[in-house]
Amino acid sequence: DYVRERERRTREMFVPLAHSSGPAQADFGEASVVIGGVEQEAHFFVMDLPHSDAHFVWAYPAAPAEAWIDGHVRAFAFFGGVPQSVLYDNDRCLVSKIQPDGTRVRATLFSGLQSHYLFRDRYGRPRKGNDKGAVEGIHGYARGNHMVPIPHFANWDAFNADLEGQCCVRLTRILRGHKETIGERLQRNLAAMRPLRCRA
Repeated sequence: DYVRERERRTREMFVPLAHSSGPAQADFGEASVVIGGVEQEAHFFVMDLPHSDAHFVWAYPAAPAEAWIDGHVRAFAFFGGVPQSVLYDNDRCLVSKIQPDGTRVRATLFSGLQSHYLFRDRYGRPRKGNDKGAVEGIHGYARGNHMVPIPHFANWDAFNADLEGQCCVRLTRILRGHKETIGERLQRNLAAMRPLRCRA
């Protein structure tokens, strides 16, 4: 009886993660690709909506601030709305300085993007990758499903058209533990997201 009771008390408990419908997570990953016959590293932007598991992937030859901005604009257009908040790591393209009290000073280009679309920027703790568990998982999914074997495309536009097509196909899937497609669950995300604003 003692052993049985001890096993019962020390048994691991797993609490399923529940994500509200407004937030997103974003990051860059890397993978090998062949573009125009030349093997090189692709820096792929990923934005994930953890509530619905919808995600957007777009690849670039590098990941400067301009790629971050472009990735956001394309992701918002793909989803059809703007998340209430986006969780990031502390990339220098986004954060120019972390103050002693932990507040972030936004980099200039990113500050312009944030003030235009009016989403709240949130940041994971330095060296705590599990804060962005959803988007980290999508990194692995995108690399394993979209970039293995090594993709061969004539140019970046063709590669990105294929990536976006695969993101669209994934919206039709029903993931284990759910009864609705990712696209159907995305509708709940959109109900909590901001409408897109037209650029002046």
